[in-house]
Amino acid sequence: MADIKKVIEEIMTKSHLMSDLKSMNMSDGSKFKSTASYKIVYDSPQNQLEPIYYWILDFLNGAFQVNKITDNFMSSPGSGHFSDIGQRVTKMQEEGMKILGGLNQVIKSSLNLIYDLKDFKQRLQHYEDANSKDSKIKESGNLALKQIWLDSVDLQKRGRGSIHQMTAELGYTTLREAFMIANSLEDLEKMSDSEDGVINDTVARILKPRLQEFLHWKDISYQELIKRYNIEKSYLKSQIETIKLYSSWMKPYLKAAEELRQKGFEGDAALVNAFSTSLFELTLFCKKKVSIPGKVSDYKLNRDYYACLVIDFRFRGHVMQRANQKGDYVPAYGGRVDLVLNSYALNSEELKFIEKELEKKDFDEVLNFNSDVAKEALDELKGDLEEFLKDDKKNEKKEESKKEEKSQDINPFSALFGLFNSKNKSAKNKKQISELKEIKQDNWVEKQVRVEAINTAGSWLYRVYDIYKKSHGMASSPNEFEFGEAKEPDTNLKEVFKKLD
Repeated sequence: MADIKKVIEEIMTKSHLMSDLKSMNMSDGSKFKSTASYKIVYDSPQNQLEPIYYWILDFLNGAFQVNKITDNFMSSPGSGHFSDIGQRVTKMQEEGMKILGGLNQVIKSSLNLIYDLKDFKQRLQHYEDANSKDSKIKESGNLALKQIWLDSVDLQKRGRGSIHQMTAELGYTTLREAFMIANSLEDLEKMSDSEDGVINDTVARILKPRLQEFLHWKDISYQELIKRYNIEKSYLKSQIETIKLYSSWMKPYLKAAEELRQKGFEGDAALVNAFSTSLFELTLFCKKKVSIPGKVSDYKLNRDYYACLVIDFRFRGHVMQRANQKGDYVPAYGGRVDLVLNSYALNSEELKFIEKELEKKDFDEVLNFNSDVAKEALDELKGDLEEFLKDDKKNEKKEESKKEEKSQDINPFSALFGLFNSKNKSAKNKKQISELKEIKQDNWVEKQVRVEAINTAGSWLYRVYDIYKKSHGMASSPNEFEFGEAKEPDTNLKEVFKKLD
């Protein structure tokens, strides 16, 4: 996962708001910085990451909205933790691949069904053209159906007695042309009764039962084709539901295998192959909406401001042996903890842009399987799937529900691999920010609110640092450290509100 602290500082350093941020102690003129920062480092054979992590998580829950951003770990190949995690990952992958085998078979059969349905739809179009009120379209449809009947029915059924063979081998040169022209028995009689008729009685006697058979086949085959088309369309629906079911079964295994994948410490000098060492990295991102200061509370803001905390945990653990109460030796972790705390003041537009950048950075790291050929094939056929699977009985009352379900892609792989896009997105969101320059600079009132966010974030950050140290018997400062408290500008409020209004 991307380092949110680096992402925030990189994005805000490139921002055109640097002059304003510098005046509020959030920039030194060349680089964006946190409004406050503290660090706790200690090494002990009894240290474990879990109690530290949950103490801070429980302390901030309720006051802040807390999200876990980073969760990485890695063990040296010679450690028991490496072996244990490897076995679990292998088990998850094996189970996932078993389900994937069945999933591939269903996808293959679904693709064949789609191709069949496309052929049926094309054939049905000929029937619709043959029943058209437009004489030219009707003639075109009838000619297409006659050609199909000659090639697929008459030739296969009669062989040398078919119209094709009789025309080619027995000298009935007008037989096929007369069949293609006549659309009823009356047309045949007109073609044979006239003195200048194009066919003789022999040809007419051959064509009458054949034309009658074609007309009967035309009605029967249309009904059978409609029936088969609907059956295969229903079967395709069941196949797609099966794909979704397989995907839901496979998702937990692949997700667990991905979460157990060791990452984040490649090339770290602390990992020695023969040592029994494990490294852990966790990051919490906490945000708290700040209220508008009393003196400007009558002014309505177009965006919210948040006091944000970024808390990084880094743990280097060593597996040791210790005796339990029964006298047995059991493995235990001890090691070094690096706890880094930073605070920021950001508005809602900046937060949205930062979240979008985080998603871009994490996209390539989610799952390489996301670019699988099967997914790409289904993406290409997405339009066909939507066309065949739509329910003809749906009326206009369900149009609104369709709009809400657009996020539920018919492609099962989109749901399967959208592991990091599970956040609910409100349809009432304000316009999306795609570039930094679209974020407007703070007006005077917004500067006051950002000052409030800076002071709130700095105060809470020191509170976490101070109370944690004191509750664990560590020395702490008697007074709050200087964290660059922002000062409010000295301005006449009445004149400011006149300008804003």
